Amino acid sequence: MSATQVIREDKLLESTGISIDRLPMLQLIFDRLSTSCADAVRQMSSSPAYFSFAGVQSQRIGEALGGHTYNAIAGIFHSPEWDSRILIGFDRDVIFTLLEVLFGADGSEPAYKYEPDFPDDERPYTNIETQVAQAVFELVAKNLKAAFAPVCDTSFHFERIESRMDFAAIGSRSNLAVKAQFLIQGLDNCGGMFIVIPQTALNPFRQNLARVLSGSAVRDPRWSKQIQSKVQRTEVKLSAILEERSISLGEISALQIGQVLELQASPRSLVRLQCNDETVFWCQLGQRDGSYVLKIQDSANYEQEFLDDLLSR
Repeated sequence: MSATQVIREDKLLESTGISIDRLPMLQLIFDRLSTSCADAVRQMSSSPAYFSFAGVQSQRIGEALGGHTYNAIAGIFHSPEWDSRILIGFDRDVIFTLLEVLFGADGSEPAYKYEPDFPDDERPYTNIETQVAQAVFELVAKNLKAAFAPVCDTSFHFERIESRMDFAAIGSRSNLAVKAQFLIQGLDNCGGMFIVIPQTALNPFRQNLARVLSGSAVRDPRWSKQIQSKVQRTEVKLSAILEERSISLGEISALQIGQVLELQASPRSLVRLQCNDETVFWCQLGQRDGSYVLKIQDSANYEQEFLDDLLSR
């Protein structure tokens, strides 16, 4: 096959567009992005914000931006590795949601809702709204880079903000693109986020997107550390058991107040320390200052196995 034929076949594939159903890794990338963005925003505010992945589709760039003509703000980013530009956009309601969440609102007051005097136009975004939008755009781009890491190494450099989608140029409006949509919710507000990536940027590693890479199963160390710290702060009840034996129901009914039950255990017998009916340590019984004490003698290794099992899911 000649080089000319290969080029023609690549152009033919590009013209038909990417079949989203055949790219399971793309779905995983955007789902991971929604989780990491929620975690990042949650660390910046006392009120939680929720990001949920709503779906991804293949569209012309003009169609992808056409539904956001007057009510959106977008950040344009350049990827040198892809030799392409991408767009991250927020609906106007998302800006109000982020302002409420990031500036300490607790939901006790009604959320601000802007209603334009002129239905065919919107007021310009204020400087504060633009700065907040840019900060969150860069946060999303940083997490998008991490989400794409199992597939390819890339970076996204912020170029500018556009409040009119007519001027948000990331390629010819007739070119095909992948558009991912997300729902952002905070307090009583909600709105949409969208990401538009030209398909020409994704074509070079289309094969990697067509299969779930083994590297994608590696757990996020930041998430693992956070969930481990939360688990370790959970309050649990410990039970120290010196001895157990089985008796019949009749023997139990025959027990009387003041009756002495003899145990087979001795002062040298190990005490089983249990948590949630699971043995976690073997201990030695002793006395100190008139109270019984336990000295940990050996580990049952259940604690670490439990944490490893939880974090691997």
